[in-house]
Amino acid sequence: MTLDVKAVRSQFPALKSDAVFFDNPGGTQVPQPVLNRIHGYLTASNANRGGAFRTSIESDRLLDDSRRAMAVFLGATRPEEIIFGPNMTSLTFQVSRALAREFLPGDEIIVTRLDHDANIAPWRLLAEDRGCLIRWLDFDPEDCTLDLNRLDALLSPRTRLVAVGYASNAVGTVNPVAEITRRAHAAGALCFVDAVQYAPHGRIDVHALGCDFLVVAAYKFFGPHLGILYGRYEMLDRLRAYKVRPAPEAPPGKFETGTQLHENIVGTLGALEYLASLAGSEASGDQGQHLDEAVRRIGRYERHLTDRLVDSLQTIHGLRIYGITDPAQREARVPTVSFTIEGHHPRAVAEHLGRGRIYVWDGNFYALAVTERLELEGSGGLIRVGLVHYNTEDEIDRLTASLKALP
Repeated sequence: MTLDVKAVRSQFPALKSDAVFFDNPGGTQVPQPVLNRIHGYLTASNANRGGAFRTSIESDRLLDDSRRAMAVFLGATRPEEIIFGPNMTSLTFQVSRALAREFLPGDEIIVTRLDHDANIAPWRLLAEDRGCLIRWLDFDPEDCTLDLNRLDALLSPRTRLVAVGYASNAVGTVNPVAEITRRAHAAGALCFVDAVQYAPHGRIDVHALGCDFLVVAAYKFFGPHLGILYGRYEMLDRLRAYKVRPAPEAPPGKFETGTQLHENIVGTLGALEYLASLAGSEASGDQGQHLDEAVRRIGRYERHLTDRLVDSLQTIHGLRIYGITDPAQREARVPTVSFTIEGHHPRAVAEHLGRGRIYVWDGNFYALAVTERLELEGSGGLIRVGLVHYNTEDEIDRLTASLKALP
């Protein structure tokens, strides 16, 4: 079965305007089921945890339901492997602080030049605090893919952790995370995966990947602003968390410091329910099977959109795409496409498109290592167009026409 894009778009109130939302890598729009969940929580069960009264009991039930749903979404073994937090960056810093207790001077951490700085800065600061060494895994500037042969050269008996992104938020490259994890583990190192950019586009199975930690952000897969961390239970249980004394000693509670963003956690349940619904009424099985089918439908449609976008952009004079463009290799990218146009500053291009109500990002998108490696940081970085399954061919054609009309 194919994705009914008209029915999809009808569920997103923001899409009723004539704006084109190509700013999705920075945050997607939300469907009505998310709004319903948030409104229902705040009006019927808004309370703190652990009370002996109705609203607190109901709040606890909804939060537990959300945690179980996220465990299914990520393929975790048990709900206790799911940690909620304000955003991916804060959760990564939190885990890095806990891991720092176990790292020793001279230990090594591998980061990549293809990553968002939220999966670089926490590890650099850990290294600075503990006297560890940072090793950089480079990428090929021609197609923006990681050099795995270089990874083997970087790994050593002193490597304690490899931090890698599932998909680049700057240029869309999907990295071979399972293989990277396998090589890290063979060297005795942990693997921490930033899957924020991948989550709206593909199915995540932490056990198939074999990673030790993985982070996503609900507002990138049609939910509210919220970060989610998966960690192998034995790792979470072993690590010492920075917490207040009355907080639980066991995960997940020991890592969820203070009162959490309850309405956003429940809103994330709405996002997962929305995604599962894309499997269609004829789908059978449990929530995981519904998500499998939904992601298959999303993937087929988004691959078609990616071809349309890349092929259209390549007709524009002076435009250079950074990342994979070869039709035979496009399955190794998400539909996040960044480019420059000769003679036009990225900010000026974004402003031109914005005047036509086409919303795109410009700059480095916190992937500073990428724009530095591509020698674009000093000239305004990149123009980024990010598609998701509610976008259309007509919107791509509108973008192309507007770019061709640049003054």
